[in-house]
Amino acid sequence: MTKRKKYSKEFKLDAISLVVDQGYTKAEAARSMDINANMLGRWIKEEEQDNDQAFRGNGKMTPEQEEIRKLKAQIKQLEMEKKILKEATVFFAKETK
Repeated sequence: MTKRKKYSKEFKLDAISLVVDQGYTKAEAARSMDINANMLGRWIKEEEQDNDQAFRGNGKMTPEQEEIRKLKAQIKQLEMEKKILKEATVFFAKETK
């Protein structure tokens, strides 16, 4: 199975610029950037709909996404601590026998 390619925000904006600013067709721009024309069309649509939040990536999460990420990390930490405490309880129970 092939790995999915990841494109930087700058790459996406450059590809969009070819179509929007320089007058290339989607097919021409996609061919020159070695990407799929449908994907380029999706990037253009995404940029038009939500200019500030388009192509956020992991570096620019919304406040809700950031909170979810922190809570998931906290849950993972608490589950690990719980496991350690259970193992310690079993260990000390064996020691007292």
